[in-house]
Amino acid sequence: MRGRSDVLEPAILGLLHESPMHGYELRKRLNLVLGSFRALSYGSLYPCLKSLVERGWIVGTESATDGHGVSKRARIVYQLTADGKEHLQQVLSSAGPSAWEDENFDVRFAFFAQTDAETRLRILEGRRTRLTERLETVRQSFARTRERMDEYTLELQRHGLEQVEREVRWLDGLIDNERGRRRVRPTGTGRPADAASTAAGSSSSPARTTEKERG
Repeated sequence: MRGRSDVLEPAILGLLHESPMHGYELRKRLNLVLGSFRALSYGSLYPCLKSLVERGWIVGTESATDGHGVSKRARIVYQLTADGKEHLQQVLSSAGPSAWEDENFDVRFAFFAQTDAETRLRILEGRRTRLTERLETVRQSFARTRERMDEYTLELQRHGLEQVEREVRWLDGLIDNERGRRRVRPTGTGRPADAASTAAGSSSSPARTTEKERG
């Protein structure tokens, strides 16, 4: 249960930092952030919201309009408090091992636009190191046991290896992009790249560049 809260809490705070939202809208946005394979239920969302309210990180206000002045059934709209903003910044500036583990990495990456460049780079490098270690372990195990595997188990192992290899290549492109941005900024030859737009595009363009370079 705590593991799910560790993922939900920063995701909720990050989304509310962008704008206040009611529970239904939060759930839709969280499903996008967490991914379709970790569908979120109201049963896990509202206890987490209640906990965040109790700790003073968010506040809920009853609203009976749809944002355009039209009356609707009352809903609670949640927004960050000053303490919540401070806590979120502490979370986003942390770059320990938990930030690049499977359960947390996607959420941290989703809020890279709110994360400073040095922390982004540390998280990406940590994630790549973790996956490279995992890749080597799986390759060694695969080499030792492949003769005892049936064709379907063998194919499943190959598929898993290919997935990790693709993510390592993707991370290589992101890391190159982050390092390149840091090298360009001190020259003073132009306006620094907009953090939100570059971070939003980093999940696709660096990977495509890397694939092109690799042929």
